[in-house]
Amino acid sequence: MNNVIMRKLTITAVYQPIVATRTVGSVVISCPPTNVGVVNFLGDDGNDIPWRPGEWHNFVAVDLSQIKVKGTAGDLVTVVGGTW
Repeated sequence: MNNVIMRKLTITAVYQPIVATRTVGSVVISCPPTNVGVVNFLGDDGNDIPWRPGEWHNFVAVDLSQIKVKGTAGDLVTVVGGTW
């Protein structure tokens, strides 16, 4: 079954997953250019991976619950795509 994924996540100062439960999809994850600071993604080796305001990347067949982010409280991350 194909489903659209459209989410907006408000960033906090502690790591949080992009979604709470296992959700596999092909998406574009972006940090809006209006963000104040970088958004740190938790890398698979435990290090912060900083994304600048306006940065975005495509992901294919990824489990969104495994992607964790933190940064300047109030900044945003958007996720747009689907489960196809």
